[in-house]
Amino acid sequence: MPKYLPTQSKGFNPFGDLIGLTFSKLAEGNSQCALEVDGKLLNPHGILHGGVISSMADTGMGGALYTCLNNGESCATAEIKITYLRAVTSGTLICGTKVIHKGRRIAFLESEVWNGERLVAKASGTYSIFQARK
Repeated sequence: MPKYLPTQSKGFNPFGDLIGLTFSKLAEGNSQCALEVDGKLLNPHGILHGGVISSMADTGMGGALYTCLNNGESCATAEIKITYLRAVTSGTLICGTKVIHKGRRIAFLESEVWNGERLVAKASGTYSIFQARK
């Protein structure tokens, strides 16, 4: 039975709340999240910090995988690779994620991050699946 993940719940994902990330879609093996570029998220050159985009992809992957987990299971990031394609200075980012493969202990996912019609980053991630502590 897949787990339920609230899309509009303040406090469920404190780090996401901190950077302004919200989920708009959580379906079996897929997620979509959004983030409005804010001046507090820019680097000293006025460009969105790469860590924000990476965090967005990581959180989107966790959300997508969470929808596929059984009761009592949890997950953690084992590895993420991200390729930045364009600089971002403003606008809204949309991250679409899908589970490519889910085994019993390992899952592989892919994300794309868009700023309007521009693809700004692609990411892939490997996640560990384990029994959650009670």
